[in-house]
Amino acid sequence: MNFSEAKKEIDSALNQGKLCLVVGNCKVRYDGRAASKLSEGDRLLVIKPDGTFLVHQKSKMNAINYQGPGADVTTDLDGDALRVRAERRKPMKEVIDVFFHSLQSVQSFVMSDDSNLKLFGSERELADLLLDDLHVLEKGLKPLNKEADLRKGFADIMARDSSGRLVAIEVKRREAGLDAVTQLARYVKELSQRKDEKVRGILCAPRITDNAKTMLEKDGLEFIKLDYEVSDKAEIKGLEKKQKSLEGY
Repeated sequence: MNFSEAKKEIDSALNQGKLCLVVGNCKVRYDGRAASKLSEGDRLLVIKPDGTFLVHQKSKMNAINYQGPGADVTTDLDGDALRVRAERRKPMKEVIDVFFHSLQSVQSFVMSDDSNLKLFGSERELADLLLDDLHVLEKGLKPLNKEADLRKGFADIMARDSSGRLVAIEVKRREAGLDAVTQLARYVKELSQRKDEKVRGILCAPRITDNAKTMLEKDGLEFIKLDYEVSDKAEIKGLEKKQKSLEGY
């Protein structure tokens, strides 16, 4: 494909609101908050219908140069190169020029996707599910009506056990390591000092590392395996019903 044909294809994609992919050997120049130049190399240019402009190399996840949504994208034949420019004027003027010296492919696609990403199985969601029935962790646990707002973060769940002891529960969706134990130990210490009573600490996670388990036991804390599945929603195995009452502390 020559540069004139490529320019027509890109312009057509921009006018029709299509996703456009350009692969070829190019140089890249950026002017805006700073200035940068990228020497010749084979790269992928992605132009999205909302003006998002991404220059990718053959490796790594992030774009080497990019403009966020709202960029004004234009093309121009510049001597022996095809220039594709992305320009934004707010909050300040920023320009990315991509000079293609040879092309491997120019393709455009109509894409329809208005779906929003739905996150299932977050630690917040798992904690909220556990509040429906803390008996899945231990019989007699009763949830309190607020979390413990601490100097550095907050405990996911506050409860009292069947003996009336205050319990801080920390929930992790993945394997718990030393950092999780350190976090829980810090919460328990602060709560014990603030409430002037002995506080239990329970760490809930699908797994725990050997080092973390050793540290947990040394600090007098507890571990309960959190068994859950995620499909179109998160489900904790053994969870039964909504507990009717919440208490203050």
